[in-house]
Amino acid sequence: MSRMIGRPLRINYELSKEPNLHKFMSRIKRFSAYNTSTEDIMKLSHLTTSILAGGLLMGCAQAENAAETVAAKTSEAAQKTTDKMKETVKDAAETAKAMKPSAPGVDISAAPSGTYTAESTHAYIAFSYSHQGYSNPILRWGKFDGTLELDSENPENSTLDISIPAASIDSGVPAFDEHLISADFFDAENHPTITFKSTDMDQIVTGTGRVTGDLTIKGVTKPITLDVKLNKVGKHFRSGKDMFGISATGNLKRSEHGVDKYAPMGDDVKLMIEVEFQKAD
Repeated sequence: MSRMIGRPLRINYELSKEPNLHKFMSRIKRFSAYNTSTEDIMKLSHLTTSILAGGLLMGCAQAENAAETVAAKTSEAAQKTTDKMKETVKDAAETAKAMKPSAPGVDISAAPSGTYTAESTHAYIAFSYSHQGYSNPILRWGKFDGTLELDSENPENSTLDISIPAASIDSGVPAFDEHLISADFFDAENHPTITFKSTDMDQIVTGTGRVTGDLTIKGVTKPITLDVKLNKVGKHFRSGKDMFGISATGNLKRSEHGVDKYAPMGDDVKLMIEVEFQKAD
């Protein structure tokens, strides 16, 4: 009996002396400590997450409030800028109105009423068109007669008549001139004269205006409006005759007057006019 009782004790004692058992027990203790530490860390993590989430929510609210404040201030600044611009435009308009001269610098009413004719040595009617996009040739008529019946007190009642010999066209190339006056273009033999007769004069006090009239080319009459600038009113430096000078421009399509050879190439034509008018005796 004593042998049986003493045997387990001896076995336990012997097991306690085994090094592996010590390692095993040590691992159990460390695991227990690790498990306790992990739980603490998890608790701390949850607490940290809660704190961060709360901070983010507070930050979002603050950011939203800040955004609303910035938007309000931006809107207010934009309104102030708009109001300032309106004031600036208003001030500029009032300044321009105040600076407007009481009398125009060049006014046709400074010339006495009567009949004026184009001074042949200082009168030019030219036109230009695009030659397939490569160049813009400039041609002119070497001769023309112009008569203006001027009503200086009521310039809108004035009338202008222009007469151009079609055969006087001058391109600077004789062979081309012959082709231009042929039936392919102006047909000068059957339609020897190009005419313009004004139907309306819109004189602006600043020295510019518009003259609308009927232009007849190759027997076809179409309305055209010329933009006119009055350059100067005065007297001839030698004869002392009353005179004035004008510059004018206009646009037309030659095909609308039956001058349609090779159209639409070069169909758009720009007129350029420089004329000095002298008062007739």
